[in-house]
Amino acid sequence: MGTELINVTDIFGENVFNDTVMQERLPKKIYKNLKKTIEEGKELDLETADVIAHEMKEWAIEKGATHYTHWFLPLTGVTAEKHDSFISAPLPSGKVLMSFSGKELIKGEPDASSFPSGGLRATFEARGYTAWDCTSPAFVRQDASGAVLCIPTAFCSYTGEALDQKTPLLRSMEAIDKESLRLLRLFGNTTSRKVTPSVGAEQEYFLVDAEKFLQRKDLIYAGRTLFGAMPPKGQELDDHYFGTIRQRIAAFMRDVNIELWKVGVSAKTQHNEVAPAQHELAPIYTKVNIAVDHNQIVMQTLKRVASQHGMKCLLHEKPFAGVNGSGKHNNWSLVTDDGINMLEPGKTPHENTQFLLVLTCILKAVNQYADLLRESAADPGNDHRLGANEAPPAIISVFLGEQLEDVLEQLISTGEATHSLKGGTLQTGVTTLPDLYKDATDRNRTSPFAFTGNKFEFRMVGSRDSIANPNIVLNTIVAEAFAEACDVLEQADDFDKAVHDLIKEYATENQAIVFNGNGYSEEWVKEAERRGLPNIKSMVEAIPAITTEKAVKLFERFNVFTRAELESRAEIQYEAYAKAINIEARTMIDMASKQFVPAFIGYTKTLADTINSVKAAGADASVQMEILNEVSALLKETKEALQILVKLTEEAAGKEEGPEQANFYHSDVVPAMEALRAPIDKLEMIIDKEVWPMPSYGDLIFEV
Repeated sequence: MGTELINVTDIFGENVFNDTVMQERLPKKIYKNLKKTIEEGKELDLETADVIAHEMKEWAIEKGATHYTHWFLPLTGVTAEKHDSFISAPLPSGKVLMSFSGKELIKGEPDASSFPSGGLRATFEARGYTAWDCTSPAFVRQDASGAVLCIPTAFCSYTGEALDQKTPLLRSMEAIDKESLRLLRLFGNTTSRKVTPSVGAEQEYFLVDAEKFLQRKDLIYAGRTLFGAMPPKGQELDDHYFGTIRQRIAAFMRDVNIELWKVGVSAKTQHNEVAPAQHELAPIYTKVNIAVDHNQIVMQTLKRVASQHGMKCLLHEKPFAGVNGSGKHNNWSLVTDDGINMLEPGKTPHENTQFLLVLTCILKAVNQYADLLRESAADPGNDHRLGANEAPPAIISVFLGEQLEDVLEQLISTGEATHSLKGGTLQTGVTTLPDLYKDATDRNRTSPFAFTGNKFEFRMVGSRDSIANPNIVLNTIVAEAFAEACDVLEQADDFDKAVHDLIKEYATENQAIVFNGNGYSEEWVKEAERRGLPNIKSMVEAIPAITTEKAVKLFERFNVFTRAELESRAEIQYEAYAKAINIEARTMIDMASKQFVPAFIGYTKTLADTINSVKAAGADASVQMEILNEVSALLKETKEALQILVKLTEEAAGKEEGPEQANFYHSDVVPAMEALRAPIDKLEMIIDKEVWPMPSYGDLIFEV
């Protein structure tokens, strides 16, 4: 912490075992073997691994590291790590050696039965393996525990099933790479050797004062406020968005940036978001598996640095009812190793046949697998956010903009696109300001899947979720669309005619998914239904999408998931939903029973005493009586709602785990939670602030 001057170029990546460090420290042969493994997917031999491990250990020790950890992404939604020191068995002299072998670098053994497995691992079947993902560089994390060498890894069971997010992500990357290269070869590209999804994840978050946070059991246990009335001012003045960053927040952001830059995360953009106390951080795009790792580092760093500044970082999708929730926009494109962006339309997209085929393949993929994309963004918190006039609706649609929509309409109506709309110049009307180049297409923040120049922005992802799952789905569904197009075109006698016909076919058959209008409007909900687009409003409704025969066939075709892995993930999702709602319901019961009801009873007694005093003085107590009657009625409503929630929560515990229990929580317990919240929020607007047992919304979001 401090205000000393920082030279970003000096500190960026200083704690990363990156390519520059490897070139400096590894023998040329070893470096060459490792690069071959990274670039071509070759297996790393133990001799090479031993040399890398030794140099990695020496470098980490120079950074102050005493321990190393295989850092992985189990199906818990957060990262996992087990720390081992570098010390080996003591020498006869009583001293110890610091050692780290290639075997220890490549493989670790966490307890697989202690992580969610959806039945893939029984309690007595403990063995699991972590395997080094050498395409994502190791880094040294410096925190209160000292310095730890973190080695990004995949995590799988003893029998080979993926128990994490990284393994299927890497499988999906291989699928999209293979099918993209097939497509590029058809268009005469013989130089590109690899195609990788490039991703940038914009991270939204809230900051609240730590002292106030600790006075709210709902924030502690559930990560969101389960009770709370809106203050007189919310976000209606739009004065927080891009507003001047307050000094306390600016100091926090500065320290976050420094910590991220040290571990190679290219934190680029920071600003106030729409809601009070809400902010955003966005990095520069990078390879998708590295982007996934970096986003986890971002979330961990936000939380850690917030605590150091006397604040708490909230990553829940809807921490406060009535103001904007937080998402994570997943910007996705396909880039070759020689710098070609396959989603770059060029100045005349109507003439760019390769781009039009890529575009219409993606339309086909999104249209065919809209349910899978929706499920990839499903979590209990997102149920409060999607479709709430602040975030994309729960309906998957694609925004293309006027230029590309016009090109597709030409193809559909006449079979040929002859022109592209131009952007032109935006004249400001001020002589001292330059005229600005205007893009041919506006942006659409209401679209869940929007084309934004040379990438697609998937806006549905929840703020605390890993971005792995959405990208697994995107990579795989697009790989299938490319594969099916290549199957046709590779057999064509007349390639030009065949590709032209295929683009028109895909554009025509999938035009229902294209929508450039207001995704927040009720009219769109009705129109989407008319078009036959699914409107999956909750997590429990979304989960079945991953175990349909269509999904199983897709993922097994590209070796991304087996049927068993998909079924296990569905089971984990149901269980996660049930547990999350159960925790929230029990927290509400605890708060209502121990904090709110006693406070209300005390307040009614005070009112009754006041009424008696007023009457004893011979004055009119009718106003006080009205308030007492209103508070008493709401107290009665609170008690009745509390009893119902207690009963339903107990009933839910007796349901069979899986779809039955999750659906009961969704259909019965969640409405009962809302019924309990309603009278308590009304009482907050009546009862004296001094009596209220915890910080209000106003205290939390305006006093940071």
